[in-house]
Amino acid sequence: MTRVDFDSMVRQALETNNYEPLIESVPYAKLIGMQCLRLGDEMVFRLPQNQDNIGNPMLPAIHGGVIAGFMEHSAMLHLLMFMGAPHLPKIIDFSIDYLRAGHYRDTFAACQVWRQGRRVANVAITAWQTHQAEPIATARCHFKIDQA
Repeated sequence: MTRVDFDSMVRQALETNNYEPLIESVPYAKLIGMQCLRLGDEMVFRLPQNQDNIGNPMLPAIHGGVIAGFMEHSAMLHLLMFMGAPHLPKIIDFSIDYLRAGHYRDTFAACQVWRQGRRVANVAITAWQTHQAEPIATARCHFKIDQA
């Protein structure tokens, strides 16, 4: 297994505003089709409308596991890009509240780091589709960020 140099990948992504190589290095993020959009100093993650992500074809709605995975990976990539983590943070726990159906359309997520210590970071994630003020889900995630 080759070791990915995330530090240089992040630096290059931030300089060129091209996050595709970084996302390609995270298999699940690549599988669900995640994208990153830089808006000034803010990062918004995008999960494009994709037939493979549907869990309920009757509505149709995005599978809840895909929404949770998207939010978890958004938080992980946010830490990697903005908090100087030298490697992919490892998940400790994840708690999600589903607030509305995730309909078959583009979904967005934004992250906020509530606390980052030397070993652990706490991140809040909000996912929405039409208006950020009307989230489809919110989540809280703890990551182990030290290498030990």
